[in-house]
Amino acid sequence: MYRVRNQLGCSDRLQQSCKGDPITVAVLDTGIYQHPDLAGRIIAFQDYVNYKNRIYDDSGHGTHVAGIIGGNGHMSNGKFTGIAPRCLFCVVKILDHNGDGSIESMYKGLLWILQNRLRHRIRVLNISVGIGESGEEEKFKELVGLLEAIWDAGIVVVCAAGNAGPENGTISPLGNSRKVITVGCHEGGYFGKREDLCENYSGRGDSSMYVRKPDVVAPGTDIISCNSRANDYVKKSGTSMATPIVSGAAALLLERHPYYNNEQIKRKIVYSARDLGDSWNKQGWGMIDIERLFM
Repeated sequence: MYRVRNQLGCSDRLQQSCKGDPITVAVLDTGIYQHPDLAGRIIAFQDYVNYKNRIYDDSGHGTHVAGIIGGNGHMSNGKFTGIAPRCLFCVVKILDHNGDGSIESMYKGLLWILQNRLRHRIRVLNISVGIGESGEEEKFKELVGLLEAIWDAGIVVVCAAGNAGPENGTISPLGNSRKVITVGCHEGGYFGKREDLCENYSGRGDSSMYVRKPDVVAPGTDIISCNSRANDYVKKSGTSMATPIVSGAAALLLERHPYYNNEQIKRKIVYSARDLGDSWNKQGWGMIDIERLFM
C-alpha cells in the first residue's frame, strides 16, 4: 500500500487533513479478521454462509480488501496504511473459504445492506466479488435491481470489473450497471511489461454498448495488505484489490465532504482520473488520482 498511496497521491498529509466523522464502509466478501490494523472499527458483522455469530474470515480475501480500504498501518509503522484509515466497517460474509458464493447469499447480503444502511450510517459499499452467468436470469435481474436500489438509497457502490479479461465484454455482470462505479485494474506502467500484470486479465467493457465501462482503473498487482493468518501482511493481485482503493478514496472524500451525495462522489472520481492513453473499454476515464480528487 505504500507504493499505491505514493502512486496515487494519497499522502499522509492529505489523509490527516480529513478529520470529519469516520465514514462507514460496507464490505461484501469472505468475512473479516480482527487484525490490529482494523481493531475497534468493525461495527457490524453478518454471516450468510455458515451463519456464525462471531467475526471471522476463513479465506483472507475480505481482510485483505478491508486493509486496502482502511487499515491504519499499526503493525507496519504506517507503511501499509490503507486509503481511509479512520473508516468503520460493516462486513457481510457471502463467500466461503474458497471464495465461492451464490446468487442467494449475494442477494441476502445486499438486502442486509439496504435494511441496515441508516442504523449503521453506511455511505460506501465495496463489492470485490465477480459473478459469472448463472443461468438464473430472473434471480439475476432481482439481484441487479437490489444493487441499484442501494445506489438509489444514496450509497456509493463500487464493484470490481472481474478477472475474466482481456476479451471485449468480459466485465462482471454486476459491474455492468450504469449506476455503480466499476473498477478495472491498471498499473500505469509502474511494473513495465510484466506478463502477470492484473491489467492483462482485468475485465473489459463492451465497446458496442452505450454504457461505457469500466468507470476507472486502479493498481491491483502485488498489493500488500492485512493478512488473516500468521503473518501481519500478505500480497495479492486482481481487480478485487483495485476496487477497495476506489472505495477508500470515496470514504476519504466523504470524510472531508460529508454532504456530498453518491452522484457527486462518482463525478469527482471519474473527472479527476488520469488518462493513461489506453482504450476506453480497458481504462474507462483513466487511473484514479487521489491528489487531484481533493483539488
